[in-house]
Amino acid sequence: MLRRMFVAPDPGRTRLRFAARAVLGIGLAVAVCALVGHSLTGGVTGGLAALLALFTVADPTVRRQAATTALLPVVGLPVLTLAALLHDHAVARDLAFLAVVGAGVYARRWGPRGHSLGVFAFMTYFIAQFVHATAGDLPEQYAAVLLGVLSAAAVRFGLWCYERRRPPVPVPAPAPGRGLARVTTRQAVQAVAGSGFALVAGQLISGQRWYWAVGATWWVFVNTASRGETLVRSFRRVLGTVLGIGLGLLVAVPVRGAEAPTAVLVAVCVFGIFYTAAVSYTWMMLWVTFMAGLLYGLLGVLEPGLLALRFAETGVGALGAALAVLFVLPVTTHAVTDAWIARALRCVHACTAEAAARLAGTEGADPAPRVAELEQLLGRVRLAVAPLVHPLNPLRERRRRARRVLALLDECAREIRGLVTVAADPEASHDARLAAACWRVEAAVEALTDGGSGHDGGLAPSPPAEGPALAHLHGVERALAELAAPLRVRSRTGLVDA
Repeated sequence: MLRRMFVAPDPGRTRLRFAARAVLGIGLAVAVCALVGHSLTGGVTGGLAALLALFTVADPTVRRQAATTALLPVVGLPVLTLAALLHDHAVARDLAFLAVVGAGVYARRWGPRGHSLGVFAFMTYFIAQFVHATAGDLPEQYAAVLLGVLSAAAVRFGLWCYERRRPPVPVPAPAPGRGLARVTTRQAVQAVAGSGFALVAGQLISGQRWYWAVGATWWVFVNTASRGETLVRSFRRVLGTVLGIGLGLLVAVPVRGAEAPTAVLVAVCVFGIFYTAAVSYTWMMLWVTFMAGLLYGLLGVLEPGLLALRFAETGVGALGAALAVLFVLPVTTHAVTDAWIARALRCVHACTAEAAARLAGTEGADPAPRVAELEQLLGRVRLAVAPLVHPLNPLRERRRRARRVLALLDECAREIRGLVTVAADPEASHDARLAAACWRVEAAVEALTDGGSGHDGGLAPSPPAEGPALAHLHGVERALAELAAPLRVRSRTGLVDA
């Protein structure tokens, strides 16, 4: 886990910039809230609103990101009003929370914008429970949310908009469907069922901190599409929470809410959340849990017993998510993983074809956006296959094949990155053999994505590579040829039928 966090690739230092900008944006939001005279709870709300604005908005273009950011208060403020007005009406408050959960998950069918608005709506309701907002607190809470979002926008789109110098990052669209065949519809039902269980069980454990259980269930469902993914994420959430609680006992409890050290440690936590989110959910949860402990220290209620309660509520929430995905409209890992692998393979061919066209001098040919799309798709493949490569998976042969598939797809990506680097060289010349190599790659992809029928498990031997471009293309060919074996076995026995 440590190795994955510290040596994971960070092309263009994107994760580093993402994390550093988050510290700057959230720090500005908290400072502005303090300057206008907000209370401590107002500052917490403003900081969390900025965090969400910087973390959840992931549209492919800067223009769309700005539009989504502007819509966050439009969704969040009505939800905040509802939560505050129902604060003293437990049954209505709980039913409204479940409605927000279902609507937030259902909104994912509208792509990145729907996902961002759904998360912001849920977290606004959650924050209202965290700070115990009532109707009398609404003016300050409104101002804090607006200042938080505005501060985040000022940093993201004004002071440090590094995305403007880069091509848009494509966001893989979810698979279509209708009714209960659509994954987002099933997940919405599952999330409501799991959150209902977590809400009831969480209140049996604590009448004050029950919302932690609902929050755990919600975040387990974020960025998952199958029962296997959700189960693995549940495990990682509990593990990250345990590690975060341990760190809280060692650091947050002795600090006792002292403002200066707490501010520094919260900034470290924010950096850790944003820097590790893309590579390790366990590490991200460690930082989230540690930051929650520090915030409770600022509010003057932190003690070891509260951290133990946090663990119990998280366990209940993870259990609720696990029960929901197992017994309520389950979505198998097999159905999800096959689709993502096929899309990644087709993108491999698109990358090679675009790079070959660039080498041939075709005007407008640019493989860079395709490579960015391939990275996104491979991330989705890793997420989908995570249940199979998890150490607790008892099916060793299936785990071995899944790891082999991931390794070969990563090899394809490495070779393609090398090919694109060569194609970017203005002095690189076109070789007629590139077209033949690209044709062989296309044939291999078609055979693999056709379920393996009629494919003999290998490609015709390629001539020795001459020149870096051909060497990279032949590397892609070799990886695709080796992929035929594990994928053909999968089609018969269900590599991912978990």
